[in-house]
Amino acid sequence: MEKIKIGQIGVCHEHAAGKIISLRGMPEVYEIVGIVDDRASTSAKHAGGDLTPYAGLKWLTEEELFNVPGLQAVTIETPNADLVPTALRCMERNVAMHMDKPGGEDSELFGKLRKGCEERQIPFQMGYMFRNNPAVQLCIRAVRENWLGEVFEIQASMSHNYGDDAYQQYLGEFRGGIMFNLGCHLIDFIVAMLGRPESITPYLKSAPGFPNSVKNNCLTVLEYPHATATVRACSIEVEGQIRRRLKVCGSKGTVELSPMERFDGKPLQMRLTFMEGNAKYSAGTHAVDLGVRHDRYHHQLLEFAKIINGEMANPCSYEHDQLVQEVVLAAAGYTKWK
Repeated sequence: MEKIKIGQIGVCHEHAAGKIISLRGMPEVYEIVGIVDDRASTSAKHAGGDLTPYAGLKWLTEEELFNVPGLQAVTIETPNADLVPTALRCMERNVAMHMDKPGGEDSELFGKLRKGCEERQIPFQMGYMFRNNPAVQLCIRAVRENWLGEVFEIQASMSHNYGDDAYQQYLGEFRGGIMFNLGCHLIDFIVAMLGRPESITPYLKSAPGFPNSVKNNCLTVLEYPHATATVRACSIEVEGQIRRRLKVCGSKGTVELSPMERFDGKPLQMRLTFMEGNAKYSAGTHAVDLGVRHDRYHHQLLEFAKIINGEMANPCSYEHDQLVQEVVLAAAGYTKWK
């Protein structure tokens, strides 16, 4: 497979350093042609201070990057508010893109981007970090193939306590706070499991000791005909990151996952319980070992390469991405759900 010429626009997204580290670990797939420095952006940001992951790479202006001969793709890792405007400029250049989350605070603008890429047949991949998580993928399969029967409950938590005071202030820059910034990851796979909710009710709170403007303690309830899904995220939960969890309950079984991911040399594990056997598991309880993982983004970026090369279709459609965006904005209090 010929290497894909790729550049990265931005170093200020919270996932920017992780993406470039993953790309640098895939030299047989990608040739990194340059990085665009966005540290001068006035948009809210909480990353970009450490340039060590970019050592030895070429720094370019955005225009210089677009003019690199044979450029095929970009990763867009700017501050949240700059993601969609940057992606629209890439779309006009017909460049394949991996755009980090979330899809901005304007659903119509995101729709213009996503639909435009669809019409132009430009590969477009959203950077929701659980899309290629094997445990989450197995959970989605369990729901879609009816292993759990009719789902009546989903609990998902995305809390942590790695934020300093500057991080809390950063969350305060978003009307939807941590639900907008992190809850979006959970909403992406809940929509993949259950589709469009009937109603959405957000509870956007501040944690003790923080002003009301800092929405860092949030819960949103998504309601379906016979199910509820709760999405929770707080930025001061002690050991919250290792306690992130997903539980899906159905009339014929339950799936439990905690932590939702790990890169500490220990295997990712989940627990599945079924009343009846299915295509993969017998009735009873199964402790499933999904092995040791070292890189959150490797499989997602490998999938991106396959989409670019025409080896596979994008598993996430325009309709899915657009629905996720609409649900995220309602869940984070930007819009009223209809």
